[in-house]
Amino acid sequence: MGGPEESAVTAGDSSGGEATARLAARVRTWWFQFPVSLRDLARIRLVAMTGAGGVLYLTPMVFHHEAFSAGSVTEGLALAALAGTGGRLLSGVLLDRGLSCSLPVLLACLMALLGDTVLFGAEGFGGYVGGQLLLGISMGLYWPAIELAVPLGCAPIPSARGFALVRSADALGIVSGALIGALLAAQGRLRGIYLLDITCLLTVIVLLWRRPLPQTQRKRQRDGPSTLGSWLPPLLPILAVTVLATALPALMQSALPLDLVRGGLQRSPLPESLGALTIGLQLGVLMLIQWPVGQALAKRPVGAGLSLSLGSFAVGCSLLAASAFSSHGMALMLLAQLPLALGEAAFLPTATEAVVELSPRRHQGLAMALFSQCFAISAFAAPLLAGQLLDLQRHGVGLWLGMAALCVAGLPLVGQVERFQRRNLLQVLSNGGGNLEGEGGRQILYRFDSKQTSTSDGPTDQSPPSNSQGDGNQPSDKNQDPRRP
Repeated sequence: MGGPEESAVTAGDSSGGEATARLAARVRTWWFQFPVSLRDLARIRLVAMTGAGGVLYLTPMVFHHEAFSAGSVTEGLALAALAGTGGRLLSGVLLDRGLSCSLPVLLACLMALLGDTVLFGAEGFGGYVGGQLLLGISMGLYWPAIELAVPLGCAPIPSARGFALVRSADALGIVSGALIGALLAAQGRLRGIYLLDITCLLTVIVLLWRRPLPQTQRKRQRDGPSTLGSWLPPLLPILAVTVLATALPALMQSALPLDLVRGGLQRSPLPESLGALTIGLQLGVLMLIQWPVGQALAKRPVGAGLSLSLGSFAVGCSLLAASAFSSHGMALMLLAQLPLALGEAAFLPTATEAVVELSPRRHQGLAMALFSQCFAISAFAAPLLAGQLLDLQRHGVGLWLGMAALCVAGLPLVGQVERFQRRNLLQVLSNGGGNLEGEGGRQILYRFDSKQTSTSDGPTDQSPPSNSQGDGNQPSDKNQDPRRP
């Protein structure tokens, strides 16, 4: 009856159970290190991006299946981006006036529900464009508010680590949505991505009703710089880099799916289901590396993350171009997904934190809206130009080589961003920079402290004595400030 073999199995089961329990305890410890408001925000973004993942990345395949040309598909995406510009500015201005972050997000959910309903039943170009316009307005309202909620709710941890967490939630949601879309494509039910998004949007509305997002605070002080000309110039280099870098995710959502299903010079076209899985590979890599990459770069000057991002994008685009020249180019296409994922993981939290550090607190809603507008500009121009190139050349070589060259050409802008950030660091150290409430003083010190030895629990106490109440963010009376776009 209970021989040695049974005892060994029992011991193995016990050891496996203990290992599982230890892993679960570690996960709980890691998760509960974040404040409640930040955990709630991460859940909301996870659910929202699960629905959006399939819609963003697989809509081109839906309407390619309806025999739309590449130009028609990308034109609809470009118009959606254009429609979001007004929503972004409106959201940013209202946030600066003290509006709760929940309201723009709720309005965004309602617009997206209408857009998904239209796209689910659309067959002609008019229905396609109408649905895309509604989704574009939704994204315009959503992003400034959901981004500004991070620094408002991340105290007492630094906002840079808060961004790393929520971007990880975004990545997990997007890859989940894209993979579900791939399964739907394999079953011939690709339009089910819109039903998935509708379900997720309704869930987000319930979550917001139960736990509203933080509310911004109107600044009563009127000292210090307040005119657009006084705080916008330091943002211009990072905004220019953002326009360039965000063109790549826009092309991953528009041009890459079309390039996959149409094939290259020698590379054979892929079925829609395999094309969706290829995109899912990049998103899966992004999900795995977003937290460690974002956490590591949160302790370094923003130039490190931006340089890594542009360099990775250049390598990835070069591999995409090279894949067209071989009948076995699919291997290069798959390999390209790795640097592309690294570039996106490095860029998103780093650039957002840079905008927070370089903008005054009282204008961070508008600064975040301008930052988000860069996404809209890229999402408008990049798919439009890419669609024309794909229709003209019948392959993506020129498109991907051009993007690789632009990424290399954008590296000098990173140096300008670092110069502005170092200037703010000198102002903090000398305490002679005037009103530094919007300069992210202790956060800049944290990122430039090359001797930083902090663990995942946050930065060390290597900060000016006057700020000793904090833990890597602003002093305790400012921990609730929007330190991020």
